[in-house]
Amino acid sequence: MRPGPPGSFGYRLARLDIVEASAIAVIGLAAVTASVAAAPGWSGGAGAVLAALMLAIAVVDYRRMIIPNKLNALAFIAGLAAAGIDSEGASIAAIVQALIRASLTFALFFAFRACYQKLRGLEGMGFGDVKLAAVAGVWLDLADLPIAVNIAAISALGAALYARLRGKVFDRKARLPFGAFFAPAIWICWLLTVWRGAWAPL
Repeated sequence: MRPGPPGSFGYRLARLDIVEASAIAVIGLAAVTASVAAAPGWSGGAGAVLAALMLAIAVVDYRRMIIPNKLNALAFIAGLAAAGIDSEGASIAAIVQALIRASLTFALFFAFRACYQKLRGLEGMGFGDVKLAAVAGVWLDLADLPIAVNIAAISALGAALYARLRGKVFDRKARLPFGAFFAPAIWICWLLTVWRGAWAPL
């Protein structure tokens, strides 16, 4: 599809797509750079992979209201690899602990999804979000998981409020791309954990 002559709707839409793609590229580059800077070496490389995958999940979920299984699977595998790398000799134990956390978060989100659907008769959370919760469990400690969920929830509510203030009609039954907020929150909590470790007293 051609953008059309300057001033036309197609031309403005094409320019908007270019601006959006440029903003995504800048955010991705900044997140990858921050990950490597915060944790040089293999750990920083793993964090950079996490940043890229979480950004991809956020963009896809925002645009299509779906989280691809491949992206969730890649993030899950990368998290297990990162757990083994950071374990300092106890890689098997660290991977097992990551799997336990992933199972726990998956079960909690699955239970919430099932209960909400039973009580309200609506799908309050997509199954992709449940799988993303397992990804969060692989990457984050139990103490950081509630923080990630709270960041995502507050961000989602803020986005809904902003849309309402701009005059958009707020429908309580409308679907919200929770993964678009939850995925970045996972990376943010990973980064905060790395920074805490770097600044912890020796």
